[in-house]
Amino acid sequence: MIICTKNMDYRLGTQYQFVQNQVMVNSEKDRASLLCMKALANRGHLDMVSQQMASHPQYLESFLRTQHYILYMDGPLPLHYRHYIAIMAAARHHCRYLVSLHSAQFLRVGGDPLWLQGLEAAPPRLRHLDHINKVLAHQPWLTARSHIQALLKTGEQCWSLAELVQAVVLLAHCHSLCSFVFGSGSSLDSSCEVACLREQIQKSQEEIKERKGDQLHSQTLPHADVEEEDEAMFSADPSCFVTDPEFCYQEFARREEDHFQVFRVQDYSWEDHGFSLVNRLYSDIGHLLDERFRNVASLPFPHSPDLKRAIWNYIHCIYGIRYDDYDYGEVSRLLERGLKLYIKAVACYPDSSKTPLCPLSCAPVKASDKVHVNLLVMEARLQAELLYALRAITQYMIA
Repeated sequence: MIICTKNMDYRLGTQYQFVQNQVMVNSEKDRASLLCMKALANRGHLDMVSQQMASHPQYLESFLRTQHYILYMDGPLPLHYRHYIAIMAAARHHCRYLVSLHSAQFLRVGGDPLWLQGLEAAPPRLRHLDHINKVLAHQPWLTARSHIQALLKTGEQCWSLAELVQAVVLLAHCHSLCSFVFGSGSSLDSSCEVACLREQIQKSQEEIKERKGDQLHSQTLPHADVEEEDEAMFSADPSCFVTDPEFCYQEFARREEDHFQVFRVQDYSWEDHGFSLVNRLYSDIGHLLDERFRNVASLPFPHSPDLKRAIWNYIHCIYGIRYDDYDYGEVSRLLERGLKLYIKAVACYPDSSKTPLCPLSCAPVKASDKVHVNLLVMEARLQAELLYALRAITQYMIA
């Protein structure tokens, strides 16, 4: 059941303090309830993602903290830019749920409604992110120093290094979150949460009109057609934010180009390289991301720790990342074919309508175990994208 509140102005602090006074966090169930109430207070509705992750409260807490920091806390990018970048990222996987969610938030923080007509309506600076967004989403091994250089040296429309790092983190976060949304078995296109989000969009639009008065009507849209145009843009397919829709995941292992080499973690790892770089350029985000990776690694997996490691390393492998000290024969021994197909589908092309159900065969299978697998897919994919992007940034900085 989706919970939607009419009053979208409740602030996180007030609600959280109220819940703290009412709930004694003495169990995982209580902790999950508290975290869901925090999400409700912060967003005005209890989103599907929080509901799914609530079966793992320790992880949910670190996820919500990281997401809130990226989208709302101090950083070089203005808030409306952040939500528009999230829209661009989610659109690469045709995730209507996340596109609708961030469209509503984009308007709430003062974004121009005209930008929601599509990518062509956005400022050039944001459009310049399209290529790296496309590459990171589908073939992150193509990310190169030249992509970073082009964004940092494009005249008046150039990005600062700090801005670009925040944008890259946000893109990777939203790409991987698309995997979780689709892996959870619903794109939410027909759920009542989409209706809830559209209600928020409409309310935000009305508030914008009240603040701006006749200013909105003086722009390029004819006066009589404003409401019709707005309705069209809010119900538009995510494809209006996508260029080169044919660009998608290709088998890294079967690529024909010999100049793409395997990414060896021994040469560039999250722990030794990526963490320190991202934390230096985007204060504290390294700690928050590292907490997410550690939390998902520490979640108890009822099947076996070896299976959990095989899932993580298999996801990195299909993105061209390999560990010299790992026996990849273990992947073949531990991951049955159906599970491998599921993991690959959710990680690499989550928007496919042919995404199979998670085939964990060990009975009884709890719903939390299936969520656990989806969390592993999401976090492994997130780290893979970050490694490629941060390595390219490092190469730019030392060139």
